[in-house]
Amino acid sequence: MIIVKTPEEIELMRESALIVSKTLGMLASEVKPGVTTLYLDKLAEDFIRDHGAVPGFLGLYDFPNSLCMSPNAQVVHGIPNATPLVEGDIISIDCGAFKNNYHGDHAYTFEVGEVTPEVKKLLEVTKQSLYIGIKEFKVGNRVGDVGYAIQKFTEAHGYGVVRELVGHGLGQKMHEDPEMPNYGRRGRGKKFVEGMVVAIEPMTNMGTKRINQLKDGWTILTADGKPSAHFEHDVAIVNGKPELLSTFKYIYDALGIESDEEDEFHQKEIQL
Repeated sequence: MIIVKTPEEIELMRESALIVSKTLGMLASEVKPGVTTLYLDKLAEDFIRDHGAVPGFLGLYDFPNSLCMSPNAQVVHGIPNATPLVEGDIISIDCGAFKNNYHGDHAYTFEVGEVTPEVKKLLEVTKQSLYIGIKEFKVGNRVGDVGYAIQKFTEAHGYGVVRELVGHGLGQKMHEDPEMPNYGRRGRGKKFVEGMVVAIEPMTNMGTKRINQLKDGWTILTADGKPSAHFEHDVAIVNGKPELLSTFKYIYDALGIESDEEDEFHQKEIQL
């Protein structure tokens, strides 16, 4: 069942989403060669708690940490560890925060030092596909419209679109209806209505779309060992249109990146 949110509830969800955004922005300047994912995980947990929230992932379905940290060929759900990052790695950092009884949940794939042009393109295409999908999240469209748009764009670049893992509705529970696949057919699936809130999160592999799971019961990685990218935003339908509750602007500010990619999806100005 889809749980439609009131304008007041959407504002509470924006608070939770922006705590995640600020956490990722704080981590942006810490992601560098020699740093361990366990160290980044501890920084994030402390930051989230210092901002009046609790880590949304810690203990969720018995997950042991506050961040899902997935480098290189890991797609999602990687467990932080003591292995240092090295030059040329990429790492998806997926973060959740729970405040005012609502969840925020989004992700960004960071470059560790200098990465190859092929990997940089994978990240750029995956991020572009996120916004292409978000454009389709509006009153009257359906789940399949978002998935089709993401799939068409990423597959046109020769990348594999993961099938087994999907985006989702978001609210007082981390995972609500509807499921939001990154593939699909136009005009299929549940219809979007005012007040819906979802997490849209393309997971794109440089090679095959096939994945495997490690024996830890969490870590998902590409079947061919090639890199995977993952970007995620929290989005509400406000006045019939997609409204970003999360933002990458904190990340860009930390990294000195100028971007207007989010402008059309913010009906309210983000206070940096």
